Amino acid sequence: MKHVRTFMTAIRRLTGARTRQGTVTYGAIVLAGLVAGSAQGQTRKTTVDSQITAPEKRTFLHQEVEFNASPQRIYEILLDSRQFSAFTGLPAEISAEAGGTFSMFGGRIVGRNVELVPNQRIVQAWREAIWERGVYSLVKFELKEQGSKTMVVLDHTGFSEGDFGHLNPGWKSRYWDPLQKFLAAGTDH
Repeated sequence: MKHVRTFMTAIRRLTGARTRQGTVTYGAIVLAGLVAGSAQGQTRKTTVDSQITAPEKRTFLHQEVEFNASPQRIYEILLDSRQFSAFTGLPAEISAEAGGTFSMFGGRIVGRNVELVPNQRIVQAWREAIWERGVYSLVKFELKEQGSKTMVVLDHTGFSEGDFGHLNPGWKSRYWDPLQKFLAAGTDH
């Protein structure tokens, strides 16, 4: 029972869940991914232990990026299929509803929206299509208003050891840089 409480406390802290129901929902998604990976002989370890420094061992990443746009604008772009496709240059189908599914980058990334707090937070059960079925990581975007700009705080957890090496730079090359260019071009929605 102590392990369950520790797990739920870690999920609550990681996701910012404010209610027991929210924590249980996140916990169930993460636990399902862990069990599915484990059942297929592959252990997926979720950790927030910042003492792991070797990139090949990291199962989490944290990034902060400032955009010259409002939190509302960033939120809309990340959850709108047409705008997401426009800034990435690849097809996307994104439900803007909690519990809704998404397929991005021409089907290379798929998942489900776990929590949506308009203009503040997006939490997704997120996976690369090449991962084994049922194996998901957790992606959380926190949108923090800073005057006329927005600081996007990304926490991506629960991916396999060895994936950090391509996921960490992938966020910059697939999300942040193209989104900065999209916003600088003044592309309207």
